[in-house]
Amino acid sequence: MTANLVKVPFVDLTWQHQPILTDIEQAIQTVIKRGDFVLGQALAEFENSFARACGVQYGVGVASGTAAIAMGLQALGIGAGDEVLVPANTFVATLMGVLQAGAQPVLVDSKTETALIDLELAVKAITPRTKAIIPVHLYGQMVCPRQLLDFALNHNLQIFEDAAQAHLAKNQGYTAGSIGIAAAFSFYPSKNLGAFGNGGMLITSDPTVAEKAKTLRNYGAPSKYFHTEIGTNSRLDTLQAAILQVKLPHLPQWNQLRNQIAQLYDQLLKPLQSFGIQLIENKSDLGHVYHLYVIRIDQTCPLQRKEIQEALSQRGIQTGIHYPIPCHLQPAYSHLGYQQGDFPSSEMLCEQILSLPMYPGLSAEQVKYVVEQLSIIVGE
Repeated sequence: MTANLVKVPFVDLTWQHQPILTDIEQAIQTVIKRGDFVLGQALAEFENSFARACGVQYGVGVASGTAAIAMGLQALGIGAGDEVLVPANTFVATLMGVLQAGAQPVLVDSKTETALIDLELAVKAITPRTKAIIPVHLYGQMVCPRQLLDFALNHNLQIFEDAAQAHLAKNQGYTAGSIGIAAAFSFYPSKNLGAFGNGGMLITSDPTVAEKAKTLRNYGAPSKYFHTEIGTNSRLDTLQAAILQVKLPHLPQWNQLRNQIAQLYDQLLKPLQSFGIQLIENKSDLGHVYHLYVIRIDQTCPLQRKEIQEALSQRGIQTGIHYPIPCHLQPAYSHLGYQQGDFPSSEMLCEQILSLPMYPGLSAEQVKYVVEQLSIIVGE
């Protein structure tokens, strides 16, 4: 489909960037004039701002969300011989971070209604080697904080949050990233808070963890040419931090708009449940920040997901699937020893889910068009 036929793009960043373009350009020019492109002033400022926004004390800017997971676990002392509980329904980056830290990911099935990790099943996966759990706040909805804290306390586990899709999400008085000892965020361009390239951050209120992560990201050197760790080169560029600092004050409003768009979707889609179109439950109310708006096309629907997706595309509506293949069935992770059928809920979700357009600036008319066309397709 050519670009001029797209009526509702899956993501459109122009709406949020256009009004603040002058501020972004000025921020970039300031960095250029300073010439501090690596570990510069704008990075330190953004690290402090983002950490405070999340309700913690320290931020450590790194090259990606995956790097934030890997170095965060290393900073916690989790590595070879340790196990980390991870939801089976997540992007592979969560597993990659655990493996890069040298630890073993142990997968846990998800709840069908929310697509989030099932903590009741997680209990059964604990062994004497289990050191931590990584709750993934998927699609912009937090795993229930109080249940998570009780779970970790009862089983003596660290909580390390994967909040890559949940910037400033809230639930039960907690902000994403403030529940556990540390958390990882991604600033990939399409995220709720996105850079103009790759980027990530580890946040924590533990000064030891923060300092260790800063050392790891910079060749394992707490000071120049003095290497105390086998680290890596993984730093959030100063230019990206400057851009993110400009965007951060607008994030609450952007998240609010996403939630309002989702409420409209929910309202308009309810009549389609009899046609097999099911909603992912929102148990966070206004705290859900809807990085993605995801529906399920269950077995009662007269059409297959692929048919629906192709029909929507023909009508100028872009969609996505997050994610089509569960982690345990990816060829790269076959060595973990899992088989088809081990995580039935996650496998079913991967077969049924469809992500509809979602971004600040998506108009009510566009949402209505998406639902109208979906209604025509499944009702034909």
